Amino acid sequence: MALSEQARADFVGAYTRTLIAAWSNEEFAAKLESDPRPALAENGIELPADAKIKVDRSDPSDGHQGTLDTQVALFEEGQKTGVYEFHIPTSPQVDMAELNEDELAGVAGGDFYCCPCCCCT
Repeated sequence: MALSEQARADFVGAYTRTLIAAWSNEEFAAKLESDPRPALAENGIELPADAKIKVDRSDPSDGHQGTLDTQVALFEEGQKTGVYEFHIPTSPQVDMAELNEDELAGVAGGDFYCCPCCCCT
């Protein structure tokens, strides 16, 4: 079942919060791996009690990174099958060599820069 526009926006927001929490808090990252249901729920991803949850924490540089559309599709598939798979890369990958001068200034000045990981493409 495809998510409605609002449900997709809600999921994307919760998934993004989960990524940020995993990248910025080692305790949360460990909880996400050991007990993902409550860790996901902390960020707004509520799953059925009988759902099976797989968390992929592989490094995006290993060539295993999906897009946001892929993650949404995995979530939709989980709603059908009861098996939910989440790709949570070990850390954000920002290639400074590909940033232009304005983007570099934005990063240095605290503007939001969307990394080329699965959460933004």
